[in-house]
Amino acid sequence: MSEVTEKRRLTSNFAELSRSECEKLLAEHSVGRVGLSAPTGPQILPVTYAYYGQTVVFRTSPYGVLSSLERHTRVAFEIDDIDEERKSGWSVLVLGSAERVTQQYTLSTLWKEGPVPWASGTRNLFIAITPDSITGRSVRAPFAD
Repeated sequence: MSEVTEKRRLTSNFAELSRSECEKLLAEHSVGRVGLSAPTGPQILPVTYAYYGQTVVFRTSPYGVLSSLERHTRVAFEIDDIDEERKSGWSVLVLGSAERVTQQYTLSTLWKEGPVPWASGTRNLFIAITPDSITGRSVRAPFAD
């Protein structure tokens, strides 16, 4: 953690996370939510993912709502951790474009090392989210310890 970030963290109950802190959190976790504009309106859906090659990658059904992302689509992706008992937490928000992974080399690697969906059924459509921005925040209730 940078000295500036640590200083902000100590003097306030709210702090912005650096891009490198956000990328570290993305790499360390595997469950997030994709926000998209679906034909029936805005939706936010959970996915298991991997942070691979500076993109967020997940597998989905070729027949579900998330399959609409196979064509270049603007999306939001979020991960977070909330500790209600300690009244603290953080969140990371990725804004970018989603589309189907089509490169054979990348697909071969993702089948071996990529995310494994928790949902059952056919999940053979890989979607990659290329970030335009990655931002994050941490929060802590005053006097929480």
